[in-house]
Amino acid sequence: MPAKKTTPKKVTKQEVHPSTMNRDELSQEISVANRDLFTLRMKHSLWELKQPHLIRTKRREIARMQTFLWNDSSLPTV
Repeated sequence: MPAKKTTPKKVTKQEVHPSTMNRDELSQEISVANRDLFTLRMKHSLWELKQPHLIRTKRREIARMQTFLWNDSSLPTV
């Protein structure tokens, strides 16, 4: 039986937990993620996006960061 071809896994940016960031860094990460989401949506509308599940993943990542920012008053303010 022939060996299965596997695709190499892509190396992604290391996820940083929001509790390790201060408010300014977290706000900056949210704006970067919003820009990425906009780019994904544009590519999707032009039929250039091969992985549409990335839109959902990015939306959830943004929501997670925003929730942490809004609910946690223990974040350092710098």
